[in-house]
Amino acid sequence: MPTLDQLRCFKRTVETRSFSAAARSMSRAQSAVSTAIANLEIDLGVELFDRSGRSPVLTEAGRSLLPHAEAVLLGHRELTAMAQSLHDGVETRLGLAVERGLERGELLDLLAEFGAEFPHVALTVLTPGPDDAGALLRSGRVQLGLMVERESYPAGFRFQGVGHGRLLPVCAADHALARLETVDYKALRAYRQILLRSRREDSVAGSEQLSPSTWQTEDPRLAAALVARGLCWGELPREAVAEGLETGQLIRLRPVFQSSDQLEGIDVVWTERVALGPAGQWLRRRLVALSETLWKL
Repeated sequence: MPTLDQLRCFKRTVETRSFSAAARSMSRAQSAVSTAIANLEIDLGVELFDRSGRSPVLTEAGRSLLPHAEAVLLGHRELTAMAQSLHDGVETRLGLAVERGLERGELLDLLAEFGAEFPHVALTVLTPGPDDAGALLRSGRVQLGLMVERESYPAGFRFQGVGHGRLLPVCAADHALARLETVDYKALRAYRQILLRSRREDSVAGSEQLSPSTWQTEDPRLAAALVARGLCWGELPREAVAEGLETGQLIRLRPVFQSSDQLEGIDVVWTERVALGPAGQWLRRRLVALSETLWKL
């Protein structure tokens, strides 16, 4: 039966192209490395190296078996690392809900750091609509949420405000509202409005209804696309409409009743029901630090 030591000697010899160099890199005697590989060949029943030249050269069998040897060594390292993580109390799974419209490139960079810091934690990232992040936290499917603030949270919820996002009133460049220098309630009520709403029927979270004629969606980017097609107007997150405003597909409306952009608070949320382990605590701290930069007015 091949041993891990034999496989390490095999791999190291391939890397250094020399029994003696492999032995030096492993702080071993050359005879020990040569013997380990010879025993490995006996156990496998094939020759791994052609020793007829000055340097050992992989045989066809050696080339075929090398990837399998590397996979066994990698699996052993992963097993050891996972066991150490469990010994240190690091959770094996973690769920994060990022409410749609709050996704940023910087968040992806943060998740890359998380993957490097906790390589053995299985991370689930969900992108729910308005108010659905709270339902995911209540169910225990996720342990952390990044979401638009609520007036109140259920008992057992903990949160930290980390900044504000902006809601911009927009319409398509060829929409009738785009021809108005400013818009009042009467003008807005005359046209269909797109609302951001949770998939939960009892939810009141989302954008404020001003028009009697509405469409609804939980996805801010879909809402922005519908607005760009001239199908409706809407008050949508700045991130969702930024590209459309830049390309000229969308026009920013100027309501007479609103002196500045409508603001919505951004919270990092978790519950007392689940104690966050080292990975969850790390991610919560970094989300707070990241959010303070992204949503600072």
